[in-house]
Amino acid sequence: MARLVEVARDPRAYFGRWRAAHPGHPVLAILPMNFPRELAHAVGALPVIVQDDQQPVTEGRALLAEFYCGYTRNLADQVATGRFGVYDAVFSADHCIQLIGAADIARSLTPDTTVFLGMLNSSMNDSWAPRRVSEMIGRIRAELEAFTGKTVEPEALRESIAAYNRGRRLIRRLLDERSTGNAAFSPVELQDIITSSMVMDPEEHAELLAEVLLEPRSAERDDRVRVHLSGHLCHAPRRELLEVIEDSGALVVDDDLYHGRRYVSTDVPETGDPVEALGEWYAQRNVAIPCPTRVQQDVDWDGYLVDAVHGSQAEAVIHLMPKFCEPHMLYYPELRKRLDAENIPQLQIETEHEGIPLESFRTRIETLVERARRRRPAHV
Repeated sequence: MARLVEVARDPRAYFGRWRAAHPGHPVLAILPMNFPRELAHAVGALPVIVQDDQQPVTEGRALLAEFYCGYTRNLADQVATGRFGVYDAVFSADHCIQLIGAADIARSLTPDTTVFLGMLNSSMNDSWAPRRVSEMIGRIRAELEAFTGKTVEPEALRESIAAYNRGRRLIRRLLDERSTGNAAFSPVELQDIITSSMVMDPEEHAELLAEVLLEPRSAERDDRVRVHLSGHLCHAPRRELLEVIEDSGALVVDDDLYHGRRYVSTDVPETGDPVEALGEWYAQRNVAIPCPTRVQQDVDWDGYLVDAVHGSQAEAVIHLMPKFCEPHMLYYPELRKRLDAENIPQLQIETEHEGIPLESFRTRIETLVERARRRRPAHV
């Protein structure tokens, strides 16, 4: 567990060790949320989902407007201050306008660095959607092959798919145990486990995580109010915020965070054509946990959220909304309306890269906890 935490807190040190063990193999900066990392892994690269390194934004403030989210301003700052130099290229499969802005900073300030911006389509119900997804998966494959000079061999891709699936299943096991009250991992520990999986080679990570699962741990249900955390679609919430949530009398039992259940919700099929399987994975991710950046008439985030709350027996929902995250901001009224209709207590917390008013949040969370407690049936 200590090694996983170390990687989650200091990814750049891990990159140095990985390069030394794999000379000539590139480290790729992957921007969230849906890039098929298996393709990059199959050609020997280390595809790393770039993390908010939680350092104060300095030079980045002059490169992106203040109405960009804190994550993208931090990415721009990483580029401007040389902290992005650990990556050999930048790849993305999503078209968040703010992420594009951050990638453009990388293109401008490091013109010799390959920056590929793909776009997996956001419309999921149209008859042409599967074909367009397949075309983009093929283009991503071609870009990776051109950059590395290696071919994505079907068998290597199948092995990569199996490696990432193993990690997803192990993490889902922890999340499922948390929902039943049998897991002893705190929200910060779970976030470190998931963050390290976004950084490390999947086989190495799965081996370490399997060892963690062998360690004796136990947890007992307590009287804290069970809550579901919702939001943070691209980057991790601050660890100190997660600590304040549980210190305020709440017990996190489920989530749909990117650094949570959303990230590991869906396995890639391990049978059939592996490239087509990646397209199916992309489509099924939005069914497993709907995303406000995708349009699909037969699934809704609000419906999923209500079902998840009932499934985990959560007593309240805390919406963690990064400041200026347009997809979340635009969809939030639907979430609030639906939860109000279901009589589920809820609280919105707007987060920022720095300057988080933790004590103010503590007071608001304690109020939510008290509301939820008063709704409990009286014991005879």
